[in-house]
Amino acid sequence: MREGLLHHVELYVSDLERSQSFWGWFLQELGYDSYQQWSKGQSWKLGDTYLVFVQVEERYSDIPYHRCGTGLNHLAFHASSRNRVDEMTAALREKGVSILYEDQHPFAGGEDYYAVFFEDPDRIKVEFVAP
Repeated sequence: MREGLLHHVELYVSDLERSQSFWGWFLQELGYDSYQQWSKGQSWKLGDTYLVFVQVEERYSDIPYHRCGTGLNHLAFHASSRNRVDEMTAALREKGVSILYEDQHPFAGGEDYYAVFFEDPDRIKVEFVAP
C-alpha cells in the first residue's frame, strides 16, 4: 500500500436509496465492488480505496449542500481513455443525467483536458477524466 493514497471518502446523502442507485451503477462501471451495506449506508471498494454513502440524520437534513460553499467541491475519477469518457457520457445521457458545461463538453476543463462533468442526486459534482 502506498502512503498518501486515499483510504476512503464518506458522504452523507439526502436519500440513500436514490444515491445507491446513482452511485452503484457508476462505481460498478469503474470496477468498484459492493463492499459494505447496512440500514443507513452502503460502500463500494476498488483496491484499497472505498467510498461510503450514509443517510443523513433527520436533524441535519434541512441544511442544504452547495459545492461552492465550505466542504467538498467534487470527486474526480480517472478514465482509461477518451473513448471511455465518451462511452460514459453516452451512458449518463441515456440514464437522464444532465451533463454540466454541455456547451464546452468534453473540453470544459481546458483544451487539453478531456472529461465529462455531472452531478449526483444531491448535486455533488462528479468528474470522469481521460489521461
